[in-house]
Amino acid sequence: MGSATETQGPIQSGSAPTCLRAQDLTMRHGASTTLCTLNLEVPAGQVLSILGPNGAGKTTTINLFMGFFRPASGRAEVCGIHVAENPIEARRLLAYIPESVSLYGNLTGLENLQYFAELGGIRGLTFEAGEELLARAGLQESAWHRDCSTYSKGMRQKVCVALALAKDARAMLLDEPTSGLDPFAAREFSGLVNELASQGVGALVATHDLLLAREISHRILILVGGEVKETLPTDGLELGELEKVYLEALAAAPDSERDQL
Repeated sequence: MGSATETQGPIQSGSAPTCLRAQDLTMRHGASTTLCTLNLEVPAGQVLSILGPNGAGKTTTINLFMGFFRPASGRAEVCGIHVAENPIEARRLLAYIPESVSLYGNLTGLENLQYFAELGGIRGLTFEAGEELLARAGLQESAWHRDCSTYSKGMRQKVCVALALAKDARAMLLDEPTSGLDPFAAREFSGLVNELASQGVGALVATHDLLLAREISHRILILVGGEVKETLPTDGLELGELEKVYLEALAAAPDSERDQL
């Protein structure tokens, strides 16, 4: 396993273009440092999971890539675009799936897809094209024209995946995507993300779910107290080994950080 100091260099991405990059990315809130000199790269066609407890800096990282915050130092890039300097341009290339997906309950899945596609600059998405996107995202046909007030969390997420397909997003950000999903829905969603990765999308997943991180990712970055503790390739990684490394990272955290776990 790599040491904490080793994980602070960029991940080697080979010849694949880089979809997401953080360079010495640091975020502070007052006197508190919530993210400390984070370095990571997500090549096209790969999934990187940030694994950590509550307060580790996972959502902060996602928000920095979305341009919601301006970092204290360092930079976040989406397909080479400096997010803090060009947030709107960067977001055009991004798909974002939050922990809780909000859709208009009085609109159907197809109508929500068309509405949010229009907001994202995708003009004139036809019913036929929208239905094709919802089918590709795995939403059952019987739900396409049903009000979203009847949707489960997994169904709402599939509308988000369809929107990512409509945008032809180059990168995806997912914040605790399987929280609250039953095991079947979680496995189905993981398959959707892996399918998008196979089509060249680079995905960054923030999670505290060890099983999800191992199953969905090419690499796992363990983040505790805003600092990278380990970066692990998942090829050949057993769940028990991941759990051991993760618990050791948590045990090594200062008492003030463990109190947040």
